[in-house]
Amino acid sequence: MIIIADSGSTKTTWCFVNPKNEPTRIVKTQGINPFYQSQKEILSLLRAELQAPTEKVSAIFFYGAGCANEKVNAHITGALSDFFGTSQITVESDLLAAARSLCQRSEGIACILGTGSNSCYYDGEKICTKIFTPGFILGDNGSGSQMGKRLLTGILKKQLPQNIVDCFFETYKTTPSEIMENIYQKPFPNRYAARFAQFIFHHISEKSLHDIVSDEFSLFFREYVLPYPSASELPVHFTGSVAWHFRHILAQTAKSFNLEISKIAENPMEGLLRYHETW
Repeated sequence: MIIIADSGSTKTTWCFVNPKNEPTRIVKTQGINPFYQSQKEILSLLRAELQAPTEKVSAIFFYGAGCANEKVNAHITGALSDFFGTSQITVESDLLAAARSLCQRSEGIACILGTGSNSCYYDGEKICTKIFTPGFILGDNGSGSQMGKRLLTGILKKQLPQNIVDCFFETYKTTPSEIMENIYQKPFPNRYAARFAQFIFHHISEKSLHDIVSDEFSLFFREYVLPYPSASELPVHFTGSVAWHFRHILAQTAKSFNLEISKIAENPMEGLLRYHETW
């Protein structure tokens, strides 16, 4: 059995692929991010939310947010080895997952718009160039966490229409002090902020909320796509829940920069399965 996992900060999708042509089993758990979680915490999550397969696991391909270097990747490798009982583990970034899923073995620009955001130039084999993204506090333009952060700011400062402010508090039954606590004191503030992108989606006809989305996408194209020298010549692809649910605004924004989006996928797993079929 081969396991392919795609993990963002919010959720992880696990595909258990059996070479005997049996149906692929798909399981979802909480997101895993070694930048925020220790090996012990990751192992605890696996034990709480996953059932280890009875079949022998021959290889694991884990793609995840925060998997940026050998030091943090070791948290993932150690936890997976302890849980699944195999040493054949490859840990790569969620950005490489996006590139392999969207581009397969062709040249292109691959972008992620989910809880966080990212982009890269992929030559068909490897990521050749990527623009540094400083994360939730300093960056992540176009992401669900950034949109949620801007919504919360507008709500708390009462800069948004009163009907939107009232609807927000009626929907979430929260208070300004609880919002501040979740952002500044509790773990995973990016995940907390990103959940409110759903509120924007359901009220997208409100101009002020539509403007948040289009503005964030404009910033993303300007800062994380256009700097690639061949951006106007190469196919530009997107994956992630934010890209998918706001795909119409994303496509409109791309056209304003004379860019054409080739592919938008809700998540990279389908493409990863195709990629690893010929591994």
